[in-house]
Order: sequence, then C-alpha cells, then structure tokens
Amino acid sequence: MYRAASGLGALKHGADAQMMNIAIRSASTSVAQRSSGGFLSWLTGAPSNALLPPDFALPGVTIPDPLPDHVEPDKTKITALSNGVKIASEKSPGSSCSVGVYVNCGSVYEAPETLGATQLLKKLAFTTTRNRSQLRVVREICAIGGNAKASANRELTSYSYGALKTYMPEMVEVLVDCVRNPALLDWEVKEEISKLKAELAQASTNPESFLLDALHSAGYSGALANPLIASEASISRLNTDVLEEFLAENYTSPRIVLAASGVDHDELVSIAEPLLSDIPNATGTVKPKSVYVGGEYRRAADSSNTDIALAFELPGGWLKEKDYVTASVLQTLLGGGGLFSWGRPGKGLHSRLNHLVNEFDQIKSISAFKDVHSTTGIFGIHTSTDAAFAPKAIDLAARELTSLATPGQVDQTQLDRAKAAAKSAILASLESKASATEDMGRQVLAFGERKPVEHLLKIVDGVTLKDVSTLAEKIISSPLTMASHGNVLNVPAYETVRGKFSSK
Repeated sequence: MYRAASGLGALKHGADAQMMNIAIRSASTSVAQRSSGGFLSWLTGAPSNALLPPDFALPGVTIPDPLPDHVEPDKTKITALSNGVKIASEKSPGSSCSVGVYVNCGSVYEAPETLGATQLLKKLAFTTTRNRSQLRVVREICAIGGNAKASANRELTSYSYGALKTYMPEMVEVLVDCVRNPALLDWEVKEEISKLKAELAQASTNPESFLLDALHSAGYSGALANPLIASEASISRLNTDVLEEFLAENYTSPRIVLAASGVDHDELVSIAEPLLSDIPNATGTVKPKSVYVGGEYRRAADSSNTDIALAFELPGGWLKEKDYVTASVLQTLLGGGGLFSWGRPGKGLHSRLNHLVNEFDQIKSISAFKDVHSTTGIFGIHTSTDAAFAPKAIDLAARELTSLATPGQVDQTQLDRAKAAAKSAILASLESKASATEDMGRQVLAFGERKPVEHLLKIVDGVTLKDVSTLAEKIISSPLTMASHGNVLNVPAYETVRGKFSSK
C-alpha cells in the first residue's frame, strides 16, 4: 500500500489515478476493519500501517455549516408590562448571558435625611431577602458559577448577574428577589453601615474620587451637588425605616428596566413578567433640578503633590447626542497619560496632553475627563504635579483647553485620529455581555428604546473641525469649577485661574 501511495504522484492519466484512489480507499477501509487500533492509532499519532484519505468520515461526527462572512447583530427587543416596567433583551452568540435590573435612582434623589442611602442599598444588594437568607443567596449564586454585583451613581442604581445562559431562569428569580424584597434586617444594616463608613473614609483620601465629588459639590446647586462620598454623620442617620421609605418612593415600576444579553426575549418575558407585574405603578419622587453655577473646593492634605481639576459645564448632557459625542472626541483629542500609565482610550504619543508628561518632570499625570448626566455634565482636565509646579501646570491645562476653542489649532489629521480612537473606545466598551446589558438598561430608561451602535458611530464620523472649536468655546465660556487636593499652598486663587479663560 505504501508503494501504491508513493507512486500516486507519478501517474499521469486520470483513469489510472482514479483506479489507484479506489484501491487506496478499499485498502484503508480493510485495514481499519481488521485492526481495532488502526484508526485510534492514526488519531493519536501512534505508528500505523493505514493511511486514511482526507475525506474519511469520522463515525458519529457531523461537520457544522461554516459561519457566514457577515452576521447581522440582533436587534434589541423591548416589552412594556402593564404597570410600566420594561423588559429589554438581545440575542448574542456564546454560552453565557448577563441579566441586570436598572433603576432610575441615585444620589440626586436623596434628601438631607437620606444622604448616602443609594450607596448603602448598593452594599445591601445581595443580603437577606424576605424569601432567602444571605447565605442562601450567596450559595445559589456560587452554585451556578455566577458573578453578581451592584453599583450606584448619581442617577442610576444597577444590579447585574452573569452566568451560563442555561441558568437564566434562576438568575432572573434571584435578581428580582434581591431588588424587590430586601429584608433590611437591623443587624445587617448596621454591619453594612460600618463597612460603608470605612470605604467612604478611604475614598475621601483618594484624589481622583475626592476631586470628582468636590467638582459636583462646588459646581452645582441642587440635586447634583449631593455627594456620592457622604459624610459619616449622614451615614449614621440611616436605618431600616429610612431605607424602606426611600425604596418605596423611588423603586417604582416606570423607573425600572430588566435587561439581558444572550437570551431569548420571549422566554425572558415569560419568566420575568410574573415577578415584576405587581410592582405598584406610581410616579414616585419627582427628580429634583440642578443648576450649574461653578465654584471652588480645595482641601489641604499632608502630601508633597498637588492634584488639581479644572472643569466646565457640558450643557445638555448625554440627551444632547451631538454635543455628547463631540465631547467624547474632544476628550480623546486631549488624551493624557502618566509616568506609569499607557493604553487608556486617548492616551499615547499623539494625544495633546501626553507630551506634557515627557516635557515636564514635575507633572506626574495629566488627562482630560468628563462626567456626563442626563441633562448636564462636566468636562475638564485633571493633573497631579509637584506642589511648587502647580501654577505652571494650571497654565498648561488652560492653554490646551483654550487652544481647542481656537480655529486652526486642531488639524484634520489630529481630528481623524481622535475620531478613530473614539469609535474604538465605543466598540470596545460593548464587547462584553455585561457592558451591553448596562448600555441597554441605560438607554431604555432614558429614551424608551436602544439606539444601535451604528447610530453613535455615524455621529462620530460627522464631527467636524468647526464642531470641535464651537463646542470647546461653549464649554470654556461657562463658569469655571476648580477643585484641589494635597499641598494646596501654591494653587492660585479662583479669580486668577478664571481670568485665563475669560479673555477667550
């Protein structure tokens, strides 16, 4: 047989080749049938006296159809229950799924007597419910290899759960139970208050966390000035009765969305509807208003460095899509970096702020940031520098911000690079099922629908040099908000810094 196989290449005529191929197949089949180890030996790489042809059919193995060159993304399906709760989902490939409950509730809904409530409820997310002990909640999550977490910010509280999609019914039931039926046992509330105090105390010493909270406290009048890092005195006032009243007023049906990625929509609705349809259909607390006013907040700390943030209002928030997307391009255009930080979106050799780290040894890091809410937001630059270099660092940050508002200071090559990076960041942020689920929940709460990612990418493509300078001019024309932390002795007065932008 070996001689026949080796001589196959020497045959010139089709008829002879066909005859020889038939002979080889017959011989191979005969050998495989005679020797119980022939096929196994071939499969495992052991020596074999049988050569199997390429089209040999493996017993019991069906070859699937090849994937198409292009797969259209599944559209988001939304079902509104009779009480106002919305259920949204989309199919996606893979064996896992992500389920989340998103509530239009955050620190903006807190009153003076409930400051810190959303952060405490986040800590209590997967504790004892009216149907399960905390131990049972944890065991049920771990039993299926799940990953559950909760988060809370100024306008949104979210509860998410990821696991294999075969466990989707159990995931939905546990998640809804934890959201709807927290027992809020006194001892658990007190224990989580103690933990929250320690976390908030640590967060208040972190310059980035502190500065962002300080910018809102100083820059806004109204609900957005409520701190995410609540004081120890505020946290100490919270108890079971306060939390139950807060839940009743804010966890109402029109403000709740159940979203999932990687599941069948009809199956999701059939499971979730009985669990959510009896939530009271009430408007709850009306969202308090916020007004951007600008201002200053500085805190001295025992440090040789100074952290400074200069921020302005981004009017319209993310509901004003064109300005929001243009601000994302602006952030990428400015970019930034640090001595040991490379790779975040917008960072790199070509961003306008990154070269300052290489040019000035005193600058530890400098980067653009934005924090956007539904109808307003803030945009600015944060830098960490040697204390003595603080005035110069502020001058450099002001120079970069004002240059964006000056026509001709940004060329088309820079803009195209920033737009490409912005699109990459948008697509990367939606790669995981958890991120896609959160995006779904946020958009359905805000718009009542989920706009496809192509919609955002199209807006990015449409950003022009004029859009950049116009929005930058609008941003720095709003009142300045300045926050500093660390050694603040050399930080210039607020009026001095504001004057660097008033001439623009």
